[in-house]
Amino acid sequence: MDASMWIAKTGLDAQQTRMSVISNNLANVNTTGFKRDRASFEDMLYQNLRQPGAQAGAETQVPTGLMLGTGVRIVSTEKTHTQGSMVSTKNALDMAVQGAGFFQITQTDGTIAYTRDGSFKLSATGQLVTANGSLLQPGITIPANVASISIGQDGTVSVETAAGGGTEVIGQIQIARFPNPAGLQSIGQNLLKQTAASGAPVVGQPGLEGAGQLMQGALEASNVNVVEEMVNMIETQRAYEINSKAISAVDGMLRFLNNNM
Repeated sequence: MDASMWIAKTGLDAQQTRMSVISNNLANVNTTGFKRDRASFEDMLYQNLRQPGAQAGAETQVPTGLMLGTGVRIVSTEKTHTQGSMVSTKNALDMAVQGAGFFQITQTDGTIAYTRDGSFKLSATGQLVTANGSLLQPGITIPANVASISIGQDGTVSVETAAGGGTEVIGQIQIARFPNPAGLQSIGQNLLKQTAASGAPVVGQPGLEGAGQLMQGALEASNVNVVEEMVNMIETQRAYEINSKAISAVDGMLRFLNNNM
């Protein structure tokens, strides 16, 4: 097959992958705490037909080389951890992180996952859990006889007992930060997993040492910008079309060559 056809084919594959990334961003435009993905491109190996600076004669060198590219590929998809807008819910169990950090979630296998989704619920035993029933870590248990729940910006959880029993501090929510949050692995259910690229988590009290503060009664919306994603979609579609036309043009050139030789 002609090399230019293969090069254009790599362009089709790369743009198709980018379209999948954009589609996933748009699909999660209403997902709490979702961070948009960005596809990163890189050019592939080059055929070095003439080295730049090679000797053209006894006393002369060529100023430029002759290097033919072999196409493009998607090298990575990276999450953009910019702050999403805060949406007020007035729900006492809803929390949002204003700044850097993730809630810690205990999975069924005992490992810890991380999320920006602070829409917590109460289990049958009064523990704070995610919508899928996974426990918030460290565990917070709300007593049955409470009139109100208060969560401070520093993560302090206090309750006011019914019948004027007074206020009692029942726990402390901690959040985890990572040296490279873009290195976290998405595992679905609004959860992320630590990897070698993300580094080890730094767990601490909200609002201290660079950690974000908690906002009670609010949720962090997705940071997907629909207009920006639509522009990216149009750009990807046009790039896909032009690579498809390149294949058609090469096919026409080869057909002409075969018919006239």
